[in-house]
Amino acid sequence: MTLTELRYIVAVAREKHFGRAAEACFVSQPTLSVAVKKLEEELDVKIFERGSNEVSVTPLGEDIVRQAQSVIEQASAIKEIAKRGKDPLAGALRLGIIYTIGPYLLPDLVKHAIELFPQMPLMLQENFTVKLLEMLRTGELDAAIMAEPFPDTGLAIAPLYDEPFVVAVPASHPLAKRESISSTELKQETMLLLGTGHCFRDHVLEVCPEFARFSSDAEGIRKSFEGSSLETIKHMVASGMGVTVVPQLSVPKEPQPHLRYIPFTDPAPTRRVVLAWRRTFTRYEAIAALRNAVYACELPGVARLTA
Repeated sequence: MTLTELRYIVAVAREKHFGRAAEACFVSQPTLSVAVKKLEEELDVKIFERGSNEVSVTPLGEDIVRQAQSVIEQASAIKEIAKRGKDPLAGALRLGIIYTIGPYLLPDLVKHAIELFPQMPLMLQENFTVKLLEMLRTGELDAAIMAEPFPDTGLAIAPLYDEPFVVAVPASHPLAKRESISSTELKQETMLLLGTGHCFRDHVLEVCPEFARFSSDAEGIRKSFEGSSLETIKHMVASGMGVTVVPQLSVPKEPQPHLRYIPFTDPAPTRRVVLAWRRTFTRYEAIAALRNAVYACELPGVARLTA
């Protein structure tokens, strides 16, 4: 049994496909398949059920894959311990971040990271929350910046900031002259939402549950459109297609001629942005340095959290 074979079965379990697993491991499919078969023979158990289109993990295989992941992490920890003895911040940090935070936090965060710890470059991965959680669990990421709530996966969590939501409306819209807007006032508007999979879509639907009904009656939203990113949705709002809700950090510093951003009436809805990492991750100094880099960012309009 080798670490390489363990990495192969973890990849197959994750991808549920031998070809994709081989690509992820940068080896040929026959090489990976032979190694997996060899391990199954050595253990005298079947780890995978091989179907025509997809591979599934057997119940016993799930326990083996879970233990294999733990062994791989522990092996990596040995290298990390050695690195920490020389420089706790030496080497890249693999950081995940959700789509509705990345474009607005990363420019400032990367600048401060370069200034504070140039010896620890950030390897960045933007993705959905559910994917980032999976990548944290399998050790593909060291840490991730996400918005709560998300499933309790036994991760270590450090709060970063609470970020209020604001309403984006066309400059010509009657609401554009308002000082603030309540969520109930948006019932009659055409709402533009992020597509399924974005946690910020769920946050908006919690604030304004009427939007989830896609109702055509007078009590609900007339119509709903979906966009692939907040910036795309903002362009749709500017063109007059409807209104949307965005996080505070996505509001540009400079006024935009065709858009107005209106605060919610108190208490304004917010989301809590946190830094998450595996409890077995050994580079504690790297996590602390990353938090300090976040706190060094401007973060206009948000409530910083240091607990």
